[in-house]
Amino acid sequence: MGQSLAKQYTHIIFSTKHQQPFIIDSVEDELYKYIGGVCKNLECYPVQVGGYSDHIHILCLLSKKIALMKLLEEVKSHSSKWIKTLDKKLHNFYWQNGYGAFSVDPTEVEKV
Repeated sequence: MGQSLAKQYTHIIFSTKHQQPFIIDSVEDELYKYIGGVCKNLECYPVQVGGYSDHIHILCLLSKKIALMKLLEEVKSHSSKWIKTLDKKLHNFYWQNGYGAFSVDPTEVEKV
């Protein structure tokens, strides 16, 4: 049997519910690292995780073993539960239901 090769860079974007500015400075870096860890545990190796007060950007190498929808489900559920434990102000933290996901040409990864 032959081997399978897949190298799919994916740029994923999603927001906090109602675009509330919940990603506060005191948790921002930890949140990005946490999300990167969830991705890595699912073999979707993060190239960069970042964002702003109301949204997240993830650039990762999508695993051939997991569907994009499952990756997002895991990232959102785990990070949402985790961030609520960090600060009482974040007790009502939720992610929006949707997301944007775009394939990235390997030669364009540095630009993204």
